[in-house]
Amino acid sequence: MLELANLSNESFDTKNLLGGKPQQLEQFLRECGLDGIEFLPCEPWNPALHPARYIKGVHLRFWPNWLDFWRGDKKALWAEFGSDAAIRRTYGKSREDWLLKWRENFRQAGSCGADYGVFHIAQARTSELYRRRFAYTSAEVVEASIELLNEIVDALPAHCRLLFENLWWPGLTLLEPWLAGRLLEKVRHPFCGFMLDSGHLMNTNTRLTSEAEAVDYELQVLDGMGELRQHILGMHLHCSLSGMFVEEMKHRQGRKAAAPLDWQQTMDYILRTDQHAPFRSTAVKRLVQAVDPRWLVHEFIQDSYGDWKNKVNIQRQALKETCAAGSH
Repeated sequence: MLELANLSNESFDTKNLLGGKPQQLEQFLRECGLDGIEFLPCEPWNPALHPARYIKGVHLRFWPNWLDFWRGDKKALWAEFGSDAAIRRTYGKSREDWLLKWRENFRQAGSCGADYGVFHIAQARTSELYRRRFAYTSAEVVEASIELLNEIVDALPAHCRLLFENLWWPGLTLLEPWLAGRLLEKVRHPFCGFMLDSGHLMNTNTRLTSEAEAVDYELQVLDGMGELRQHILGMHLHCSLSGMFVEEMKHRQGRKAAAPLDWQQTMDYILRTDQHAPFRSTAVKRLVQAVDPRWLVHEFIQDSYGDWKNKVNIQRQALKETCAAGSH
């Protein structure tokens, strides 16, 4: 098992986490006992700052609300974005323009030498977030994702595994295993699997109040996957016990007309829902032992170098005995 940290090349991460110095990344990995990073390219890749030897995986791009554009539903797009200009800024001038963005992102993952790329299978309009009442079903999102991926997946090198990540919005939630099976069956790439995101799975159950409850719940979901669980090759490990907040927002917004959220409202809500906190309880060892991933990503939202290091160390301490055990 390789232990990784998540890192982007967005300016905040480059300046505040790495100080613009490539040796800072090497120092961080050495001090935390990690094997490399899962890289999120937001800007053109600079190998001097993020050397390929440290990049084990790449987190591919993600448009949370994309299915209306894919289907050409102008009425829904206008209700969400309010103008053609805003739609173009989000996706590009045309469907082909949007697909070119995807293909370039897939090629970039290959050029970094990554062993895997992570692809979100989800769909949600901002107007649906508070109340969790969605226009599309998970089956519709999965089928459309298969269509989209088969248009672009040839840009991903054959050796680079394509890992589908679960979210709590319609799509791959892991609560309907047959949909996970559809992805493996229908996406035309030789090496597909799953990236289990522990926090996202916790977000599907707003009744969870402790890490121990969360681990029990996730183990039940894994049992329900049957043989499909053997295709979980990676794991984003973090904790999100936000159920009370989510239910409060659903109650508060329930009687209001659903309206699109602006960027700040969207991010505020998502960050409070998807907390990306470190596990502190040794209960998490049972989850990691059950999954036994090839790649374990300590995935956090980092405020500073010190905050990043502290969160990784807290979670690794909870996993200390498990991490000493053998794996793939």
